[in-house]
Amino acid sequence: MKLIVESGATKTDWVAVFPDKEPEGIKTPGINLASMSPDMIESVVMQAVDEFKGLGISDDCVEELFFYAAGLVGKEGSAVPDLAVELDKVLSRFFPRTRKEYSSDMLSAARAVCGHNPGIVAILGTGSNSCFFDGDRIVKNVPSGGFILGDEGGGARLGKLFVSDFIKGLVPEPVAGDFAREFEVDYPTVVKNVYRGGAPSKYLGSFAPWILGKYDSSEYVKNLVDRNFRDFIEIYLKQYDILKYPVGVVGGFGYANRAILEKVAAEYGVKFSAIIPAPMERLVDYHMGRL
Repeated sequence: MKLIVESGATKTDWVAVFPDKEPEGIKTPGINLASMSPDMIESVVMQAVDEFKGLGISDDCVEELFFYAAGLVGKEGSAVPDLAVELDKVLSRFFPRTRKEYSSDMLSAARAVCGHNPGIVAILGTGSNSCFFDGDRIVKNVPSGGFILGDEGGGARLGKLFVSDFIKGLVPEPVAGDFAREFEVDYPTVVKNVYRGGAPSKYLGSFAPWILGKYDSSEYVKNLVDRNFRDFIEIYLKQYDILKYPVGVVGGFGYANRAILEKVAAEYGVKFSAIIPAPMERLVDYHMGRL
């Protein structure tokens, strides 16, 4: 049996894959490897083990475990990335005889949309990222820069553009008035959440659905949304050979706005091979040898 784990800050998907029957999946809280203590990591892993046992799946049946999360980039000569050292200790206690592989969310996206073929891969969620995948490894990655220095194309960047204009009085009516009535967005509140809040990227991204709801009725919003995707293509995707290789997209933000994304991408001659909300379903196919 193989166990595939795809972990984010808010939730972790665990899927047990069998050679002779349908996969079984569960969800647990997210595992933030950059900030969680070993005890907190152990608590989440224990919850997963207990839930699988409730489904009649024992941890000693797991032959291979594939763990994907942001920041899990291995260093030469080590099978365990620095960020996964404590996680590996925890998993090794529960799965002592299991072969474990730790990989980045970028690699999970690449395997999901490219399989074993070369291609260009984009992640478009709250944040954004991209890479060129040669069918085996990520061989080029243009750094995203995070929500302060980059993340063009993502939900947080759209919220950042809009809120920046709003506090400067640049958002036209009636959009500005509607926004002010809908949210607590006076200047001190915005500054507090962006500069002193615990999750500024999530805060900025939380405005994206509302902004997108104005896409068809506001020329200002339409131009802002198109600009966000256009910047992603100009700054990131054009650094790869987008006319030679297929381009796949993974992420809820890109998937929810795929019609807009496809329209903007067409300006550059880009046609997407796949736009999917999450990688897990295709990761199962990849690890079962069907991709």
